[in-house]
Order: sequence, then C-alpha cells, then structure tokens
Amino acid sequence: MIIDMPEGKEPIGYVWGEMVPGIGPAAAAFSMAVYEHTTLGLREFEAARLRIAQINGCLFCLDWRTERAGTKVEDGFDQAVADWRGAESLDERTKLAAEYAERYALDHHGLDDEFWGRMLARYSQAEVVELTMCLGSWLAFGRLNHVLGIDAVCVLPGH
Repeated sequence: MIIDMPEGKEPIGYVWGEMVPGIGPAAAAFSMAVYEHTTLGLREFEAARLRIAQINGCLFCLDWRTERAGTKVEDGFDQAVADWRGAESLDERTKLAAEYAERYALDHHGLDDEFWGRMLARYSQAEVVELTMCLGSWLAFGRLNHVLGIDAVCVLPGH
C-alpha cells in the first residue's frame, strides 16, 4: 500500500472518507448506489462487475460477491465470466454484460454498430445507461483501490 495508514484506521474508510472529505464520501455514495438501486438481474450485474474486477486486478473486488435476498451467483461463476465467449453456463444477456464490461474497459472506441445492435436487442436503453454507470463506478473505484494498494489490505466480512 502506498498510503501511510494511521494506527487503528480501516483502509477503505480512511482513504475514501477521511483523506479527501470533499470527494471521498460522494464517491462512496455513488459506489453504493449501483448496488442499492440497480434494476439489473443478479447474473448480468455480477458478470459485468466481475469482468471489470478481473481487468482491474482489484483483489477486494475479485473476492466480493453481490448478494440479493440471500442469493449469490454459483461457485465457478467467476471462471465462466473470464471465459464469457465460450461459457455455456451464461445466457446471452449475461455474456453481453461481460462483453460490454471488457470492451468498455479495454476498447471503448471499438463499440461499433454491430455490438450496439446485439446489445439493444437484449437490453433496453435505460438498462444500457444503468449498466454503463455501473461499469464506470467499478472501473474507476476498483482501479483506485488497486493502484493505491488498499485492495490488498482490506478484508471482507467473514474472511
């Protein structure tokens, strides 16, 4: 971790809340909003989130699994997302979510008419906007955590 951590401070809370009080809490609120207010299905949400985590390399994000009403994606889902092109366990919407995440993070200039035709055949425009905002949050904040090294010192509850 490249940030000096005061004794007894929790890294995420300190970096996101105390170090930059005019920005950090707003960023944290946006980060939480994508979980609290999403209308996307759990599998497509997690496919996009995990693909960004895989690209960012954020250890905290890779270990996290979104839970809704006591339900999480199945074990091995992360491997299916990493191999989204050939994963038989992923439906078309879930594969598209993983593909969009990958292209958003690595080749946003390559999002062409062919891709948008496939995407808009399975997602409404509102869902595309929502997913895009989620991707932006995950890309920015997962990368922030990884670059600053706080992903390696944060521990998920129960770990």
